[in-house]
Amino acid sequence: MRTVLCFGDSNTFGTPPMVRLELTERFGPAIRWPGVMAAALGDGWHLVEEGHPGRTTVHDDPVEGAHRNATRVLLAILESHRPIDVMVLMLGTNDHKLRFGLGTQDIALGAARLVRMAQASSHVGKILLVCPPKVLERGVLARIFAGAEARSDGLAADMAGVARSLGVGFLDAGSVIDSDPLDGVHFGEAAHAALGAAIAEKVAAL
Repeated sequence: MRTVLCFGDSNTFGTPPMVRLELTERFGPAIRWPGVMAAALGDGWHLVEEGHPGRTTVHDDPVEGAHRNATRVLLAILESHRPIDVMVLMLGTNDHKLRFGLGTQDIALGAARLVRMAQASSHVGKILLVCPPKVLERGVLARIFAGAEARSDGLAADMAGVARSLGVGFLDAGSVIDSDPLDGVHFGEAAHAALGAAIAEKVAAL
């Protein structure tokens, strides 16, 4: 039995496109992209879902809490689920929030730090780095992500460069899906289905 760890934020958790700021809903396991991916991979795979809404790559969130920083929890997660044959890492969306003021290179470097942590841990076999799709400024999240639509240009190229330099797999989710126009950040059901299928193909080919 091979283990695949999906490590990400609210889009890995399964938060639907939001019409209010309170997080009250979650797509079911079969709808979320990790579940779609696991079904496509078939028998012989054990799925570990580690999606945390608000999670950043390497930054303590002054509003939502320092525990949103992926570097604070990654090693514990890797140790508790070891051995991990494949880790699928998709983070960077929350780094686009106005409060951080980051450019795409810094966000990609944050993802690179997480990849290096996983590689150094000896608990992970292969890694697939997934660049999230472009953030839009829409709906209830527009002010939180003010300026993100412009700032997210070029993230896929920067993350692809990180993946090449570190010798890991790469997928630009934006080549497969778009963020939902309702809130500009989260994925609808059809997007989860398409992304899960695309990631399954990449995982199977690693």
